[in-house]
Amino acid sequence: MQNKTYTGQPVVTLNNGVDIPALGFGVWQMENLNECESAVIKAIQTGYRMIDTAAIYQNETAVGQAVKDSGISRDELFITSKVWVQDHGYEQTKKAFQKTLERLQMEYLDMYLIHWPYGDFLGSWKALEELYNEGKIKAIGVCNFTVEKLEELKANSTVPPVINQIELHPVFQQKELQGYNKENNIITQPWSPLGNGNADLLNNAQLKSIAEKYNKTVAQVILRWHLQEGFVVIPKSVTPSRIEENFNVFDFELGDEEMNIVRSLDTGKRLFFDPKDPEWEEKMLKVVADI
Repeated sequence: MQNKTYTGQPVVTLNNGVDIPALGFGVWQMENLNECESAVIKAIQTGYRMIDTAAIYQNETAVGQAVKDSGISRDELFITSKVWVQDHGYEQTKKAFQKTLERLQMEYLDMYLIHWPYGDFLGSWKALEELYNEGKIKAIGVCNFTVEKLEELKANSTVPPVINQIELHPVFQQKELQGYNKENNIITQPWSPLGNGNADLLNNAQLKSIAEKYNKTVAQVILRWHLQEGFVVIPKSVTPSRIEENFNVFDFELGDEEMNIVRSLDTGKRLFFDPKDPEWEEKMLKVVADI
């Protein structure tokens, strides 16, 4: 399989040999489709080549239109989407994937992920494996999978996941799960890498000091930390200046002591949802969207 080239930015090689840009653009919570389309076009013009969406975000149509209007060839982009819980199971996932392609106006996906480890996710994975073997998806992976769920998947699959997309930022680093991912050649992909704009984090005195040293912002320092940890990171913003700022992180490098300062900020406390919470699982299984 011939890899794409992503000029001027680092890539991470997945366990199936496919290269993915180390820094991408996320579109979670972009419910205004015009705003989402404009943000994605701006991101692509800025230099981002990986766009991460999902069926449940209900903005795949905007992402697809932005790609068409960006002036950049589809072949130069890495597009990710995700199957939602309501479509888990072999047949449903096959149908959901086709709907995603139609909304995106694309013939294939670079990566397709299982969004949450609930319901018949093993049936979904079988569908993903088939679509992968047919060449309709270049890489397959998961989101929010715990060690236990990854073990269950391993015991019931033939193609290992390339990525586990999880909540991860300086105040919640999931080091045990990071370690498991690494041991099993699964790339860790943080979502909400900046802690969803956590004020305490962005105003941290130690991070501010590091930022001043490099003439960068705290957000840029955090993104640089993610990259140097070997993660594939997907910050999001609808603000043009912030979209540019988040991409401008390739011209400096944190030292070992600075990396350790960021690592030391881990509190072990989530800012969002716990995949192991039975109430959250029950809630997610009941979420039915018009997708």
